[in-house]
Amino acid sequence: MVDDAELKHLRRCVELATEALEAGDEPFGSVLVGADGTVLAEDRNRVASGDRTRHPEFELARWSTAHMKPGERAAATVYTSGEHCPMCAAAHGWVGLGRIVYVASSAQLASWLAELGVSAPPVRTLPIHQVAPGVMVEGPIPGLADEARALHRRFHRPNG
Repeated sequence: MVDDAELKHLRRCVELATEALEAGDEPFGSVLVGADGTVLAEDRNRVASGDRTRHPEFELARWSTAHMKPGERAAATVYTSGEHCPMCAAAHGWVGLGRIVYVASSAQLASWLAELGVSAPPVRTLPIHQVAPGVMVEGPIPGLADEARALHRRFHRPNG
């Protein structure tokens, strides 16, 4: 169960997802937090640039290798608006980051997109534990998942 401090980080993820949406990008946002609760880095989706690997979770994994020691990475938490895709889960596992807490699951997102008639992505959606089995994962977070759903609806159905 997440506490108030963690809810603050998750709310920031939703804010970052909103920023991505307002910039014309898919609504995803993530925050990397150190073991002491300090926000170390944050990012939002940037795939509208044409580079489909510009997911915030992937960017934070890269950032962590340049700025953190292995023990610091292992003790850190990545908070994110959506469960990591397989690419991001693999990057997370390979760089040795710690816990992941997400607002909405991949299964929820797939269901929402199907309801909106959006084609399936080119890569199979898998739960994080199937890609990076050693990573501790928590989510989805009930109240915030509705906000994430609304953002995806706005992205895929901007006029209704």
